[in-house]
Amino acid sequence: MFLPTHDKQFGFWTLRRSGVANIAIAQQMGISRQAVSRALHLMDQRIESALREMAQANQIEIHAIHAGRGVLLGRSVPFNTTAIIFVSQKHGMQVWYEHDGDCGTCPRYTECIELLWDYAAELGVKIERTADPTAMAEELFTKVKEMM
Repeated sequence: MFLPTHDKQFGFWTLRRSGVANIAIAQQMGISRQAVSRALHLMDQRIESALREMAQANQIEIHAIHAGRGVLLGRSVPFNTTAIIFVSQKHGMQVWYEHDGDCGTCPRYTECIELLWDYAAELGVKIERTADPTAMAEELFTKVKEMM
């Protein structure tokens, strides 16, 4: 499912996810608190639907969904491992599988580090600076699971 990351409702959602209260979003945008609440409710439904569709497409058994955070935790049936799907304002929807990677030889090394840092920042989660994307992912996903 397509998520309109440049849509005004998605902007409200990212503000709320970063800790901004509905009343502050309403004041910032010059609209009513009720309008913000309705928009967030609709966006939560769209986010949850998109997460569920992504899980189904990737054969992930759902364990928990937090639409307000844009996170789905589950288990990949074909890979028999933990999977996490998350919504990122900068990177769109991502599926990650728990694994021990050989990050030093991977051509996506830099991309993974950037994505993990960006996602941690979007969630307001602090993770240790390291040169190992697998360790960063483990730390980030442990913290995300605690939020659920």
